[in-house]
Amino acid sequence: MNQNSYRNLQFNLSGLNFWLTLLAIAWLLGSLGLGWIIKSFVVILGLIIITPILGFIGFRWWLKRNLVEAACPVCSFELAGINGTEMRCPNCSELLKVEAGHLHRLTPPGTVDVEAIEVLAKQIDE
Repeated sequence: MNQNSYRNLQFNLSGLNFWLTLLAIAWLLGSLGLGWIIKSFVVILGLIIITPILGFIGFRWWLKRNLVEAACPVCSFELAGINGTEMRCPNCSELLKVEAGHLHRLTPPGTVDVEAIEVLAKQIDE
């Protein structure tokens, strides 16, 4: 007996019924002059799909322009921050401000930053 005969040929159309019904409803609404309902549904569906994609692309663009990666001016620890914000260095706990792509140490007005230099002592023979 041949199992590939035409009598045993069957089609599985279970998923096709939904799409045919949806197409029939759209055609009926279009023929009655209510096609604007279908068009507005498609526009809303398009906005629901496109809005998160555009938001993600916009956020990445904004982050690329505002994220600053630099070394702490006190301890040289590499860290990242957003332009125009204040933060603490996780290594030395120094208060820093991110401005114009650089990290600056926040100090009270009138404070002068100096760097100490080690000087070797020499003995003078008299």
